[in-house]
Amino acid sequence: MLCVLALTRDVTGQEQPGTRLIAGSEVQPLSLSPSALANAGGTLLLAATDRRIGYELWKFDRARNATVLIKDIRPGMPGSYPSSMHAIGGTLFFSADDGTAGSELWRSDGTAAGTYLVKDINAGPAASTPSFLANVNGVLFFAADDGKHGFELWRSQGSPESTALVADINVGPAGSAPRYLTRVGGKLFFAATDQAGGTELWVSDGTSAGTRRVKDIRRGPEDSSPEWLIDVNGTLFFVANDGSHGFELWKSDGTESGTVMVKDISRGAASARPRHLANIGGTLFFAATDGEHGVELWKSDGTDRGTVLVKDINPGRGNSLPNSFANMNGTAYFAATDGVLGAELWKSDGTESGTVLVKDIHPGAGSSSPGHLTQVGDRIFFSAGDGERGWELWKSDGSSAGTVLLKDLRPGKAGAYPNRFTQINDTLFFTADDDAGIARLWSMDAAGAVSTVSALRPEPQ
Repeated sequence: MLCVLALTRDVTGQEQPGTRLIAGSEVQPLSLSPSALANAGGTLLLAATDRRIGYELWKFDRARNATVLIKDIRPGMPGSYPSSMHAIGGTLFFSADDGTAGSELWRSDGTAAGTYLVKDINAGPAASTPSFLANVNGVLFFAADDGKHGFELWRSQGSPESTALVADINVGPAGSAPRYLTRVGGKLFFAATDQAGGTELWVSDGTSAGTRRVKDIRRGPEDSSPEWLIDVNGTLFFVANDGSHGFELWKSDGTESGTVMVKDISRGAASARPRHLANIGGTLFFAATDGEHGVELWKSDGTDRGTVLVKDINPGRGNSLPNSFANMNGTAYFAATDGVLGAELWKSDGTESGTVLVKDIHPGAGSSSPGHLTQVGDRIFFSAGDGERGWELWKSDGSSAGTVLLKDLRPGKAGAYPNRFTQINDTLFFTADDDAGIARLWSMDAAGAVSTVSALRPEPQ
């Protein structure tokens, strides 16, 4: 084995220095396509596909300025398919299939020795398929199927002994299908289904006795179908249907009496359908319709009177469709359309006069369709198309002049579609297509320099 310091060429043709162990003297960068990124205690871990080893777990090695394979969990194609990635401190929990145990709960500290199966929950080749991973005070909660109880609520502290079923909510093999696991203070809220109450709001303290239905919002076996669960200042906000008012905005403190509809935004049985709930500096912003104005920008302080239409951006019954919210210094940034200029970048301080178009990126009726809005310092980074180029990398300081194309990653009309923005210390990582339309890992340093990240060939095992 020979240690070589070599200049490799990334997908843009630029030379990138890197040190690695190789068999012989030929040095070739890998064609790595990432599809999930996670910040594990200041280290970027990613699930990515390479045509030689399949879909596996990698990490960014700052010293070598490149990605390196952590472990070939399932040697050969198609790989172990890491998914449902969730970091607690410096440990990444995820689902993966080693080819023997099925899709089960794994953990990694970024080293090969520290990457291992936590527990074969559904013993043998069958999969437990851990999903909806959430952290409550350092304890991992998730949904999984052990082959006996169906999908139910589980917990783990990273060891086989600590990985256990919390409660068999829907007794029998059907399972309760816990979903939308959300931490509020020291409590875990989620939606789950049992035969008595249908799909309702549940809460758990991590014990069987402390796992209970919060309230049968829609009485009997019918479903209130809670969704869009979010923590705002220690209160759970969510959307549910009580059978009389349609899908409206609700809140809960974890008690039956404290679980109430905030406001019947669309009066009567019609649904306001609140969506894209976002915590913007301690205020809940969301999109909804009151039946008179279409889908517009709303905000709420948790009271009926304090739940109001911020602005009728697309006047009348037209829909402005606010979405992709990001918070910068207490100001909401989002995509919306006023019915004239198409879907563009907007911002709001929660007042009608303070809700304004930031910039018409795609001039005229065309839409730039801003997406994946991510706050980093005093800038918002996002994807958008200006009509001359496809979806590319943009940034904004909240002003029209300060909203600019950062880099045309894939010149031409096709667009690079930047997404999965993940900040690690002073570096912003994201995925975007290269000139061939293949997803690559990119980085932007503190100075704003953007480049692809090379991947080093793994050592023979």
